[in-house]
Amino acid sequence: MIGVAWYGSRDQMQAFVDRHGLTMPTVDDAAQGAVFARFGIGYQPAWAFIDADGEVSTHLGALDTAGIERALGAALRG
Repeated sequence: MIGVAWYGSRDQMQAFVDRHGLTMPTVDDAAQGAVFARFGIGYQPAWAFIDADGEVSTHLGALDTAGIERALGAALRG
């Protein structure tokens, strides 16, 4: 799992990571939203799940732990 920040500066992204205690790798989309565009995502928060065949499913909006587990399970089943 990798977090991608689209808006704001790298310092703002790091402050968000620190404030929420995120432990996953997190990067900024320095290409002005190219990563988000690739997955058809127009705003945050959003999730893109990629299965073993490279098929992408997206979820726009926040997900709780159960929602993440369901989406990951679906991606793992392909």
